[in-house]
Amino acid sequence: MRTIILTALLCLCASLAQAAGFKVIQIRADDNGPALRAMIWTPCAEDAQDVTIGPYILNGRRNCPTDGHDLPLIVISHGHGGSYLGHHDLAAALADAGFVVAAINHPGDTFSDMSHAGDISEFVERPTDIKRLIDYMLSASPDAAAIDANRIGFFGFSRGGYTGLVLAGGNPDFLHANVPCPDPTIPICGEIERKEVPTAPLTHDPRIKVFVLADPLDEFPTAASVKDVKAPIQLWASQFGGDGVLPETPFALAKALPIKPDFHLVHGAAHFAFLAPCPPDLTLSAPDLCADAAGFDRVAFHQELIANALAFFRLHL
Repeated sequence: MRTIILTALLCLCASLAQAAGFKVIQIRADDNGPALRAMIWTPCAEDAQDVTIGPYILNGRRNCPTDGHDLPLIVISHGHGGSYLGHHDLAAALADAGFVVAAINHPGDTFSDMSHAGDISEFVERPTDIKRLIDYMLSASPDAAAIDANRIGFFGFSRGGYTGLVLAGGNPDFLHANVPCPDPTIPICGEIERKEVPTAPLTHDPRIKVFVLADPLDEFPTAASVKDVKAPIQLWASQFGGDGVLPETPFALAKALPIKPDFHLVHGAAHFAFLAPCPPDLTLSAPDLCADAAGFDRVAFHQELIANALAFFRLHL
């Protein structure tokens, strides 16, 4: 019954637009970082079409004029080696419901560029990437005039969840975090062993008012490391974890946060269940990302995830 109600809520909100418009843009390099490749979803008044991009079939409208004004903005940060398409179903649903959504490929830690994905510098750069994305969306983007700069939210998965916690005011403690690092050949493991960790403050961004975090990589082992995280957080945890996220760390994070999060434990799920459901070809080529435990329905789960995230963003924005 709960899933039916949430799905009905999503359908009601989605009726505000006919489709999700989407476009790919390039953000120029500047003194704060390299060029960023991003995908933007916006409300669209035209009929949806099935459009193939990479391994996915997106239901929306390419380069559709944005429908609306004073729209809230949601920015998305993917996980280790992911891409801006990893949560395309959530992005499209939010755009259908009247949000502008922007997702990037984090340079050096995306499927097409893993040049420093194993280095601790990536953990420093990720929050700055998102700040630069927000700066662009509010100033130079084609949709800047349609965005309400006072209504910005964030969705992050895995390392993207870590990124959100830093942006919200968290200060990571890499030396004491409960994150497995068993292989000394991985640069970050050696850097932590040698205590070569960043000491300067990382990028926070108070413009972001609300966060939805899915299986975040928890580099915040104590209450002191998240004492300044005061924004509302919806926190999702898979039962089994994976890819550096231990099953117990989301519970520890929820306990450490100064404001109790809206916590959701996903029974039967492993870490990659938060990625959009895979088409058949991708399931065959990337079973580690696409295959779930017997009895777990990723499609049905994503209906619940999207409906809850949408309701949380609406509540706080």
